[in-house]
Amino acid sequence: MRRWTIGRGWAALALLAAAGGCGRDVPRNAVSGVDGAMLAAAGDGRNWAAAGYNYLEQRFSPLTQINAGNVAQLGLAWSANLPDARGQESTPIVIDGKLFVTGPWSKVFAYDAATGRPLWQYDPGVDRAKGAQACCDVVNRGVAAWRGRLYLGTLDGRLIALNAGTGAVDWSVQTTDTSKPYTITGVPRVVKDMVVIGNGGAEFGVRGYVTAYDAATGAKKWRFYTVPNPNGSPDGEVSDRVLHDRANASWSAQGGQWHQSGGGGTVWDAIVYDPELDQLYLGVGNGSPWNHGLRSNGQGDNLFLSSIVALKPETGEYLWHYQETPGETWDFTATQPIALATIPIGGRPRKVLMQAPKNGFFFVVDRTNGRLINASKFIDHVTWADHYGADGRPVENPAARFYRTGQPFLAVPSALAAHNWQPMAFSPQTGLAYVPAQEVAMAYIPPARPQDAQAHAIGFNVGTDTADGMYPRNAQQIAAATAGATGSLVAWDPATGRARWKVSYPTPWNGGTMATAGNLVFQGTSLGEFRAYAADTGRQLFSYPTQTGVMAGAATYMVGNTQYVAVMTGRGGALPLAIGYAIGRARTVPNMPRLLVFRLGGTAHLPAAAPVEVAALNPPAATAAAADVEAGRQLFGRYCQVCHGASAGGAGVLPDLQRSGVLADQAVWRQVLIDGMLKDQGMVSFARVMTAAQAEQVRAYVIDEANWAKTHLPGPIAPAPSAPRMPTGATQ
Repeated sequence: MRRWTIGRGWAALALLAAAGGCGRDVPRNAVSGVDGAMLAAAGDGRNWAAAGYNYLEQRFSPLTQINAGNVAQLGLAWSANLPDARGQESTPIVIDGKLFVTGPWSKVFAYDAATGRPLWQYDPGVDRAKGAQACCDVVNRGVAAWRGRLYLGTLDGRLIALNAGTGAVDWSVQTTDTSKPYTITGVPRVVKDMVVIGNGGAEFGVRGYVTAYDAATGAKKWRFYTVPNPNGSPDGEVSDRVLHDRANASWSAQGGQWHQSGGGGTVWDAIVYDPELDQLYLGVGNGSPWNHGLRSNGQGDNLFLSSIVALKPETGEYLWHYQETPGETWDFTATQPIALATIPIGGRPRKVLMQAPKNGFFFVVDRTNGRLINASKFIDHVTWADHYGADGRPVENPAARFYRTGQPFLAVPSALAAHNWQPMAFSPQTGLAYVPAQEVAMAYIPPARPQDAQAHAIGFNVGTDTADGMYPRNAQQIAAATAGATGSLVAWDPATGRARWKVSYPTPWNGGTMATAGNLVFQGTSLGEFRAYAADTGRQLFSYPTQTGVMAGAATYMVGNTQYVAVMTGRGGALPLAIGYAIGRARTVPNMPRLLVFRLGGTAHLPAAAPVEVAALNPPAATAAAADVEAGRQLFGRYCQVCHGASAGGAGVLPDLQRSGVLADQAVWRQVLIDGMLKDQGMVSFARVMTAAQAEQVRAYVIDEANWAKTHLPGPIAPAPSAPRMPTGATQ
């Protein structure tokens, strides 16, 4: 087995590079010892002090008490039920025996890491109406720790400093313009006594940026905009110079919706500090709207969309960039997890940055200068591009530019694949990256109607025909789409650009990965298992029936002489919400928000799972005129499917409208859709974009769709197995 290092002398350099000031005093607590030196060091594994373990964000632990030889003896140590059955995406952080985790609506929970005893919880009180501006569920991926405080980004755009010992608010700052549809779902990063945070919202129409705040006071230090100012003026920020010198010319100067939408480029997840080179890397997101033809008249690369951008952490000054998807038009973000390492390539050690983004290529980039080392397909099917040339640019399939051809393009991967936010791990022992991959197709259709090409006050503004992108009324094609939406765990060799081994899953949207020096990789599945594999071969060694889907990445730590493994359970997020039919059997898995913690010989038990009950379809009779049904289909596709599923085929996270009791009551339907009767639950009024008559057309469409499904689609799918299974799973 190759044992790869992260560079001779790295630890000493890291300690020097990460040094920072003390900041304002905070009463000592479990987090008081977390600083730049701790986050730069590999550590002994007792703590999992950051979402990605440390600054390298490899999600690799040196612990070996739980290992490939004994992981089959892993049992539940304790569990905690959580309040909100929405997407659970947080990685726990654990410091000196205290565990901190976040949940939907930006809530924070603290526990004794050995016993599960609750210590405190904090609810920032996010207005539930904000959920309508969250593209991909009301999720949160975790907190950052530093010198006695925890730092939380909230769905409504606040950055909050909490006392880690009590959960009391130390300071809070609004990082976004509250009049615009910005959100925060990602983890803040703390570097040199500065908290760095980005935001989301490109699907709704915003301009991306990242801001650094003083960790002690919340005072703004610098801001870097990732795309030019649409009005052509400087912002008075550190990004002004590079936007003028490099980015402006890559956008259409005249026309293009980016002048109204802001252009996108939000940094909603990956922000990584490199202590060896003293660089800060941003993973930049998609354009607004997606459609490059509408956004920028089909002109230019649109920097810095879908790029890795390196900055000086003290000042935010630009250093270099590499654009993964020039002229992005498919929601191919570069916001997916980034890991840093030094690995041997071509007979010499290379300091690299690794990323497996949505576009289906695994990128290995020289982090000293931003030059591409290699990019290879990490999933079986990639239809938008064939390969990357010597110039570092993709060689595209001309048909993929749907706005030029005027024809629909069926893309694999898509906006919902090939790798989204689910954490990727890297093991310096095996030299492999462990990617939770998905293959999900999506049709990109040029908008035929003017209203689909224009931005609206609420709902997705992506510049494609979302209604015609829903499922056809063809049972065979729906079955094929379900069968074709699959997942896998890919063990990727970044030195060779090839997969070493792969485990295939029948459903997509499985959990993130975590690797350990015990030759293990942990991952949860959408069908309700938490698994461990041998990191070198992919042989499955352990499975635990979680009773619910798992999307989040795990963490491991020690308290006393005992190693624990912790993971969040519960499903939600973009793919289950948007394409309910295609997740297949995962639709029948209950949604149980929990924190599960394991140890060797653990004897705790989960309560018996209630049987999955999916109500039979019993919609009102379909009596509406065909024209009204078609109008309702267009409205549903434009405004509703992103939360309630394409073709109203809900996935068990939000209400299944085909089975809704409200469907039979025209008055209540109007009260929900137009009057905002359920706004306190996140279902806001759509009166800004549709009339009461149009709301009734949406109801007519859902009734018609439910009647078709009752006649043509099979009944509820058999529930996924709940007993432990030990398939071999791996292919070499």
